[in-house]
Amino acid sequence: MSNYTQPSGSRGRWDHLLSLDDFERAAAKVLPRPLLGYIAGAAEDNATLLGNRAAFARWQLLPRVGRNVAERSLDTTLFGYRYSAPFGVAPMGLAALSCYQGDLAMARAAHNAKLPYVLSGSSLTRLESVLDVAPNSWFQAYLPGDPQRIRALLDRVQAAGAPVLVVTLDLPVAGNRENLARVGFTTPLRPSLRLAWDGLTRPRWLLGTWLRTLVTQGMPHFENNFAERGAPILARSVMRDFSKRDHLDWSHLRDIRQQWRGPLVIKGVLHPDDVAQCRALGADGVILSNHGGRQLDGAVAPLDMLERAREVSGEMCVMLDSGVRRGTDVVKAMALGAHAVWVGRPFNFAAAVGAQAGVARAMAILHEEVDRNLALLGLCQLSELTPSVLERTPR
Repeated sequence: MSNYTQPSGSRGRWDHLLSLDDFERAAAKVLPRPLLGYIAGAAEDNATLLGNRAAFARWQLLPRVGRNVAERSLDTTLFGYRYSAPFGVAPMGLAALSCYQGDLAMARAAHNAKLPYVLSGSSLTRLESVLDVAPNSWFQAYLPGDPQRIRALLDRVQAAGAPVLVVTLDLPVAGNRENLARVGFTTPLRPSLRLAWDGLTRPRWLLGTWLRTLVTQGMPHFENNFAERGAPILARSVMRDFSKRDHLDWSHLRDIRQQWRGPLVIKGVLHPDDVAQCRALGADGVILSNHGGRQLDGAVAPLDMLERAREVSGEMCVMLDSGVRRGTDVVKAMALGAHAVWVGRPFNFAAAVGAQAGVARAMAILHEEVDRNLALLGLCQLSELTPSVLERTPR
């Protein structure tokens, strides 16, 4: 059996939640409509969002039987750090609005479960606070094409002790999120009767997250876009924290590689030529991603680009996100060459439902699924996952 020990906080109260999708349904009863829509929604017609799930469905598993699979292990090593499984928590902005101190809840859960966690640059919790409770947390940056601001932020991240820097490239401009207008989510958040009503209809969130945050910490600010503190989420000037990202190009990445002394991961690449470019500039890893369907609608699924990415990646660590919801998804990605995968929305919903204990429960569910699927495939080690365990579904 697997050597994983389920965290005690993941048992008991949340046992009725049996899959990652269950957390979204449960969160719909907790979160106000605008926030639920912000987390769950995607761009335009949701073609990319749906395509990510369809990509996993195109592969079927081919098990072997009659094998002793009693001694299984999901241990995974990324950049010298040993983790209990080949999945982690993807960076998610505004997670502190999902539950009280949501970034800290997810970081602690990941740390206790020995899983990797990435703090978003668009978070409302200072990265130093996260690294205090989860010292091995990675940091993900959205960067403007401004060398001075880039250098200052990297100096701060380096001083804070983040072991891995993730730079996201697929957000030069914001995607066309029509769903946000329909559910009443705006940036900056604009107080209105509709927004007030949405909050009043979710008293657990209103009292336990929003009002508790205001009383104990004051108005949330964007804390990590730059070296200095960003604007409060209600400020009209908040969009300045997201400006000039369309100026960022490969020349800035070469400068970042020279300044950053630790592992550098580039997130948001899909084209094999861009993977090769990341390798050429000295990146240590890439995360194939279409931003979970939140950016370019109709973009190719990362899973469909995985084999071509591995052909040009060399020694880089190749990972992916977007659409991972089951242990079978993790297994399929690794069989096609991924070193690890990242999960976003489900852990965000788990935080909304049960704070740190909810996230721990979600992590335990996914870990158990991967472990079970490995056994049912007749395997003991992740290294045994190869394309031989897959069959492509006939079109």
